[in-house]
Amino acid sequence: MTAIEGKFGFLPAPVALMSESPELLQAFTRSNALFERSTLTELEREVLVLTIATRNACHVCVALHTASLTRAAAPAELVAALRARQPLTDPRLDAIRVFTLAVLDTAGGVDEEQMRAFLERGFTRRNALEVVLGVGTYTLSTFANRMTEAPLDPPFAPFAWEGAA
Repeated sequence: MTAIEGKFGFLPAPVALMSESPELLQAFTRSNALFERSTLTELEREVLVLTIATRNACHVCVALHTASLTRAAAPAELVAALRARQPLTDPRLDAIRVFTLAVLDTAGGVDEEQMRAFLERGFTRRNALEVVLGVGTYTLSTFANRMTEAPLDPPFAPFAWEGAA
């Protein structure tokens, strides 16, 4: 938890709540560290996470990852589209959004056409498996945040999300 405090300058409430199960917290932090080392770019990973967060209606993850994208100077229209669960104008980023939703909706049983569409945007089979890693990691986080009714920490309040209209 010290590393998380160092990253944010404080211990986020969702992490504190998750720590009630040290095993869950450890699973999330280790899995997230592996996900961050994947071959997906930082922007691609954030698109994936925000896609999962909106789909799973996790207000905490949406706000936190909106803040991350904002700090990374991501285009405002990209962030707005992700938060609204709308298609993205960048075909490659939209491919990861669509593929992430397909992985979630089919419990990993994507069909040949869905895989082909993902690969045709320059992704690899390794990237497809890294999407599974991201889905697993952020399913842990979004489910735990919802179950514990994790509050939004004040630094993330400007990025609050009530859900897609």
